[in-house]
Amino acid sequence: MQDRFTFEYAIIRVVPKVEREEFFNVGVILFSKRKKFLGIKYHINPDKLKALAPELDLNFLNNYLAAWVQICEGNKAGGKIGEFEIADRFRWLAACRSTIIQSSKTHPGLCEQPEDSLNDIFKKFVM
Repeated sequence: MQDRFTFEYAIIRVVPKVEREEFFNVGVILFSKRKKFLGIKYHINPDKLKALAPELDLNFLNNYLAAWVQICEGNKAGGKIGEFEIADRFRWLAACRSTIIQSSKTHPGLCEQPEDSLNDIFKKFVM
C-alpha cells in the first residue's frame, strides 16, 4: 500500500458583485508540502459567465487566472510572488481577498497523488 500524503486545497470563485457575495466556482488550487506539489486547474464556462455576470470579460478573467498559473509554477512571469517558496505561493493565492476572483477557505485531505486529487476536486466542484 502506498503512502498517503496530506494536502490542502481551495476553490477558486468568480464573484461578479463582491458586495452581494454571490459566486460560482471556476477552479481549484491544491498544495501538498510533502510531495512538493502546487497545482491549479480552472475553467470558466462562457455560458455561465454570460448568464451570471454579463458585464465581466472572459479574456480578462482568463488572463488573471493565467497569472495564477505562473505563480503556481514558480515562473519569473509570476513576478515577485512567483519567486516565493512553494508554501508561501499557495498561502498568497489562497488568501482572503475582496476582488472578483477569490478563493474559498482552505480544506485538508489525504492523497496518494496530488495531481489526481486536483483533478477529482475540479470535477466535483467546478465541472
